[in-house]
Amino acid sequence: MDAAGSRFDGLTALITGSTSGIGLAVSDAIEARGGRVIRHGLGLEGALGQDLAEEGAGTSLAAAALSIAPVDILVLSASLQIREPWVSITGDQAGRQLRVNLLSALELMQGLAPGMVERGWGRILTIGSVQQRQPHRDMLVYAASKAAQFNIVINLARQLAPSGVTVNNLSPGVIDTPRNADALASQAYLDETISHIPAGRIGLPSDCVPAAMLLCSRDSGYITGQDIAVDGGFGL
Repeated sequence: MDAAGSRFDGLTALITGSTSGIGLAVSDAIEARGGRVIRHGLGLEGALGQDLAEEGAGTSLAAAALSIAPVDILVLSASLQIREPWVSITGDQAGRQLRVNLLSALELMQGLAPGMVERGWGRILTIGSVQQRQPHRDMLVYAASKAAQFNIVINLARQLAPSGVTVNNLSPGVIDTPRNADALASQAYLDETISHIPAGRIGLPSDCVPAAMLLCSRDSGYITGQDIAVDGGFGL
């Protein structure tokens, strides 16, 4: 275990979307550094399996996590992204994305932040997207939900900072996750995408880990309300 790793000893994290991608990478990293992780995700053995697209799922998940242990760190990695031209997106498609990406996230914060405040320490990290600033034309609702999520981060960061609780956002760029596998399988799409990334490559889930470890650790008490882009320069 490295020196920074010891900063997670005695801390418990609830991480949504722990089945794959960034959520899985962050979960593994916190555990490797001495923290306890309560994992969430559909189809993951041993994980809490609430479907965040259902009404009240965030509240239910928070209660389930607290029945295991007080939660010191909340990482909101689960999200739903539906590609559809804006003129044809349905109310159901829009509603499901807003429920997963925004409303369930709010419910989880409502359920877990008060305990952090009472104990005088906590870390909340939302996994956003570069689409907060550069929305994809076929992901209008997804991009809007991520922008709204960051607005919540700014709002709560001001309110919770006096209690020792930080609230921050990490905005990944194009990351090689199962959700992006089909699109990145096209060589033409891959080449076009990389042409817009100064680092010259697609990101990996592990690229998001160092920033996440900082923002979730005991070392980040003076960092709050921030949006950290991990995008290889895509947003420049």
